[in-house]
This record gives sequence, C-alpha cells and structure tokens, in this order.
Amino acid sequence: MCHQESEDSMTDRKDAEAQVDAFKGDVIRLEQEVAKVIVGNEEIVKGVITCLLAGGHVLLEGVPGLGKTMLVRTLAQCVDLRFSRIQFTPDLMPADILGTNMIVEDEHGKRHFEFQRGPIFSNIILADEINRATPKTQSALLEAMQEHHVTIAKTTYDLDEPFLVLATQNPLEMEGTYPLPEAQLDRFLFKLTIEFPSREDLHSILERTTTDENPQSKKVITGERILAMRDTLRRVPVAHHVQDYAIRLLQATHPNTAETANSTQKYVRFGASPRGAQALLLGAKVLALLDGRYSASISDIREVALAALRHRLILNFEGEAEGITTDRVLKEILEKLPEQAG
Repeated sequence: MCHQESEDSMTDRKDAEAQVDAFKGDVIRLEQEVAKVIVGNEEIVKGVITCLLAGGHVLLEGVPGLGKTMLVRTLAQCVDLRFSRIQFTPDLMPADILGTNMIVEDEHGKRHFEFQRGPIFSNIILADEINRATPKTQSALLEAMQEHHVTIAKTTYDLDEPFLVLATQNPLEMEGTYPLPEAQLDRFLFKLTIEFPSREDLHSILERTTTDENPQSKKVITGERILAMRDTLRRVPVAHHVQDYAIRLLQATHPNTAETANSTQKYVRFGASPRGAQALLLGAKVLALLDGRYSASISDIREVALAALRHRLILNFEGEAEGITTDRVLKEILEKLPEQAG
C-alpha cells in the first residue's frame, strides 16, 4: 500500500514538473516574440503577460510615445486571438463599444431587430486613453470587464474567453479627462507604469523605426493553450504563511491597523480592497511558475506588490498636497513589514 502511494506521489510530482516546464517554455517563447518588436520594458511585458495568464485586466500608464499601444498590438499579434482597438473620446457612446440592435430586412422584405456586435466582442481589447471618455461609457466597458458579458435590451451576450482588457492613460494633459473612480480602478489586476527608455534602448528604437528594418512577430500561442495555462496557474499551492503575508501586506495599506507604517497613517485615506490580495496571490503564482517552482513564495508576493496595489490606495488631502505617491507608501510598507507574523 505504501509502495503504491509512493509511486502515485512520484507520478504526481513528475506531472507537476512537466506542467511547470511547459508553462515556463510557452511564456519564454511569447516574451521573445514580443521582444522582436518592443525594445526594453521587459518588466512591463512580463506584467502584461502575467495579467493575461491570471485572467485579469491591466492599466498601462505613461507619457505619449513610450509604446503603450504598440505593446498591446504586438501581444495581440503573438497570440492567436481576436483583437480590437477602441479609441476613447468624449463623444464615444456605450453602444459604440458594446453594440446595438439594428433594424434589418430579410429576403422576404420583413423587418426585424438584429444585434450588431461591437468591438468588445473580441479576446484582447485595447482601450486607448480610457480616461478621455465619459463615466457612462467607461462604466459600460468596466461592467463587461467584471461580468464577462453584456446585456442589451434585456438580452445577455457572453464574451469569448480568454478576455483581456488593456487600458492606457496619459498622466499628462489631464484637462478635459474623466479620471477613473477608485471602485473602477479596483477592477484592474495590475497597474503598470511605463518609464522613459534608457540611452541604449533609445538607440535600438531609432534603428528599428528610422531605417528599413521592419521586425515582425508571429503567433506562438493559442487561446486554448492560454486557458489551459490558467488552469495550471490556479492549481499552484500557496502555503499558509505566504498567504498570511499577503493578508498582512493588504492590512498594512489601511490606516490605523496593527501593521500600518508611518506613511500610511499620515498620507492614506483608504487602503486596498480584498481584490488586492487576490492580485497578489495570482501574480505570485505566475512568478513561481516562471521560476520553475510549483509553489508561491513571499518574495513573489513582494515582487508583484507595487503593480497589484498602487492603484488601490486612496491618498488623503495631505498626501496629495505633498506630492506623495502610492509607490512610496508601498515601498515603506514592504521595507518594514516582517515576513513572519509577530
């Protein structure tokens, strides 16, 4: 009996190792294909792919010209999925995103309503400059992000899986924009900030864009494989002490709690919601698999903390007046939070 249990355990371990290797290999191929077009920004690419595999949406923030739109387009080219781009403007209406019922005439001359699907009925959606649309239009997209279906005239239409929204916003030129409310920001798994490229990366960008060099990426992964990878991700175990660290990290973002740092008490009005802890664990599981491990660690939690939590903290008046960033608050929390509960 013991011998049989030992063989079963060994078989399970080999299966787990094979799944980890396959997961890691597919992600490496995807990253390499994206890198044919996108220069630098390895951490941003990794973050976007993490959201794709974890089944969450991502908000990309950066000044114009840093390649936010190009990154999303390139990812869509590397994955065998349908892609739609929606340019958000103040006059964009919910029907322009979701679709609408149209009166059509059949071959017999009879008229009837037929639903014309909008660009939301794709697998990868680029919501370009999402903060330029009105709250009514923003909420139409964000409802689809949360529920993975849309309702038109009392009829519900399911969205195809996998379904990923990559929204971009420009931190400059905020006049005339409609910043996303905190409750809607909370629906993004990660918020990724794209930094200005280094001198070496700028050389590579100029060589690719001002010469006859025209790198092209190819499709290396299917939608079915992404769904299978999501199943693998969900089965990755998280030890109790690792999950406890994620919970204590979440609690430390709230003022007046036991784990609160000084900057949290001074500058934060509201901390992260439970969705933040979910983002921490899902992101940590992806990092574990990419490192060839079948269990998430505290270091994985710490590595994804900024991306998972920076958009979920609400600063108070003093924090905003002094120009404090949520990244600064989170870095102090990470520095002072012990790995083991006291």
